[in-house]
Amino acid sequence: MWIAAGSLAAWLWLLLGQGFFWRTDVRLPRTGPPEPSGPPEPAVWPSVAVVVPARDESAVLPASLPSLLAQDYPGPAEIFLVDDGSSDGTGKLARELADEYGGLPLTVASPGEPGPGWTGKLWAVRHGMALASHRPATDAEDGGVDYLLLTDADIAHEPDSLRELVRAAEANGLDLVSQMARLRVATYWERLIVPAFVYFFAQLYPFRWVNRPGARTAAAAGGCVLLRREAAERAGVPETIRRSVIDDVALARTVKRSGGRIWLGLADRVDSVRPYPRLGELWRMVARSAYTQLRHNPLLLLLTVAGLAVVYLVPPVAVAAGALTGRPAPLAAGVAAWALMAGSYIPMLRYYRQTLWLAPLLPLTAFLYLLMTVDSAVRHHLGAGAAWKGRTYARPSAAP
Repeated sequence: MWIAAGSLAAWLWLLLGQGFFWRTDVRLPRTGPPEPSGPPEPAVWPSVAVVVPARDESAVLPASLPSLLAQDYPGPAEIFLVDDGSSDGTGKLARELADEYGGLPLTVASPGEPGPGWTGKLWAVRHGMALASHRPATDAEDGGVDYLLLTDADIAHEPDSLRELVRAAEANGLDLVSQMARLRVATYWERLIVPAFVYFFAQLYPFRWVNRPGARTAAAAGGCVLLRREAAERAGVPETIRRSVIDDVALARTVKRSGGRIWLGLADRVDSVRPYPRLGELWRMVARSAYTQLRHNPLLLLLTVAGLAVVYLVPPVAVAAGALTGRPAPLAAGVAAWALMAGSYIPMLRYYRQTLWLAPLLPLTAFLYLLMTVDSAVRHHLGAGAAWKGRTYARPSAAP
């Protein structure tokens, strides 16, 4: 009874005291009246370098790169695709797509193997930023571009995506604007796992707290990050975060700590085209960095497992126990906690256009995430570490 009551109390606190994380109305900021014309446009559109780190992305590049090439942006813009040691012809395919579709100019480069202490993605980002620094800015004499759009190779953008990102940053004085791309949801496992991934992320990093200038919470979604060049230089990015496996959160935290204004929300017109059709692929996607999120700390792992159990697993267990033993108190507490849990998940399911019957299954999904987190820790202690696309990264303290 007391454990069930504790779970119910936890859900009441989460719904009211955790930044209203369950709401999905945090979208790209706008200024002025909500008219079709939208916020005012800059008098002079700043220059933008689009940096795309890519490693073995030939399967998704035909669905994503053309959307970047076709950006309807009024100012100077150029794409830098950095081929991070691909073995599937990613760089060659990118050049062929640029020849076929035209649009924004594309530069394909390869920086070689990452330097000591660097993750592959951030090494590629560093190389792309270095290439962009030699392009002239619109309002500066020191060269370089005004903004950097850091976007993954599996992210497809609507034609006005870059324009709206820059407009929001200029109109609201933002140094970092990030949209969490709408992930692909097509198979059974994607429907069960993917919306919950974004739901849990928002619970951990409530968007309203992230967007509050005085709050300590900072996060970004690495698939779509517009970064002001001056803010990147002030924060020492990417050198200051070169060892980070969860690089998007580290980037946002560094920019915010250096005095920059950041914003994070859900995307309407930015989509991930990467498929995760089977449970194993989703499992590896989560497990590769779950223990890194917990700072490779066994105590944090234990507390996380206990917290997931109390918050997500206790309600259905209390319902079953109350029903089987005929005790109404734990039954009522379990039903109430389960109802609050399912109700808080409904907005995310609607955002992903999924059936609401998935809401009561959130305890099952949470149990799978619990197992993925434990598996991440086991892999780390067996020496697998944070493995992704043929590379394994050690814990930061063990890195060169």
